[in-house]
Amino acid sequence: MARPRTPSPARLASPTLAEPLLEDDEAEDAEEGGGLHAMPPGASSAEPVVRELRVASTQHGQRLDVFLAAEVTEFSRNHLKSLIEGGSVVVAGVVALSASRKVAAGQVVSVTLKPTAQSQAFVAEPMDLDVVFEDAHLMVVNKPAGLVVHPAAGNWTGTLMNGLLAHHSGASELPRAGIVHRLDKDTSGLMVVGKTLAAVTALSRAIAAREVSRQYLSLVQGEAPAAFTVEAPIGRDPVTRVKMAVVGSGKPARTDVQRLLLAQWAPVQPGATVSQRVAPRWYSGVLCTLHTGRTHQIRVHLSSRKHPLVADTLYGGSPALGMTRQALHATRLAFTHPVTGEALKFEAPLPEDMASAWSLLESALAA
Repeated sequence: MARPRTPSPARLASPTLAEPLLEDDEAEDAEEGGGLHAMPPGASSAEPVVRELRVASTQHGQRLDVFLAAEVTEFSRNHLKSLIEGGSVVVAGVVALSASRKVAAGQVVSVTLKPTAQSQAFVAEPMDLDVVFEDAHLMVVNKPAGLVVHPAAGNWTGTLMNGLLAHHSGASELPRAGIVHRLDKDTSGLMVVGKTLAAVTALSRAIAAREVSRQYLSLVQGEAPAAFTVEAPIGRDPVTRVKMAVVGSGKPARTDVQRLLLAQWAPVQPGATVSQRVAPRWYSGVLCTLHTGRTHQIRVHLSSRKHPLVADTLYGGSPALGMTRQALHATRLAFTHPVTGEALKFEAPLPEDMASAWSLLESALAA
């Protein structure tokens, strides 16, 4: 059984952008305390060097990591701790593997200083970028699912930032190579990137002033209402730190949701008996409009309303409709060009996996 449908993404009219939006779903919180630097502060890209240090009488009894942090100020204490644990520090001729061991006055501490993973990440890597628009000041990129935007733990290479550093020479002089907002690794769609410091500054200010508009298409579980708004604060999940959640102490967040498609679907089950068959379930295709840009905002807000994104296992979604990554795509982007003043609007069609999933629902609806 299927419900009357509304137009599919291919038949959507041009977006009405009456109210400006804020950042995308990782703009504010993705790099807490990171700062806007072309390279992380204190990072070094030099080859490993050995430095010998003598413990002064005033440093007697200090923890080894505290002693090193005071003497080797160009590296963070966390990085120095990792060097200790990796066997790169020798105290009085003996390898020291514990950051908490105490040093004694007169001892010689030898440390092999190795570059941080962060510093090694800021290198140009040529890659095929789907550039939707580009001029001397900025570019709009259609990011594929699976591409990490900015280097971080576990993804120090192969990121969009690495590709931007190879794409144009000026990127190396810009904060985050010109990246002013981000998408999750498994979210596809449109992003704007500055190519000059003036453009980066202006775009960042426009985002903060809610003058950059973004809309997303998503497939969610269940029968979503025809139209609804979720206005609930988002912060770090107090139990599972890798997640965000609706929490009273979080930052204000608002998402408007419009249902475009509603149908029941069940996977093809060849050879299954009647008792073995999986019953059809309801799925909704929705258009989400952001009014704030908290980390994982759409994913958290829809999950909080019992409509998790298809295949978004972090927030309660299950793989379905052939989707193995969260069914979320940044389909529309609109903003004023920071130099020419031209009103720019862009629309990116659904990528192959989401387009196929959407078609499955439409076929189920037509059946």
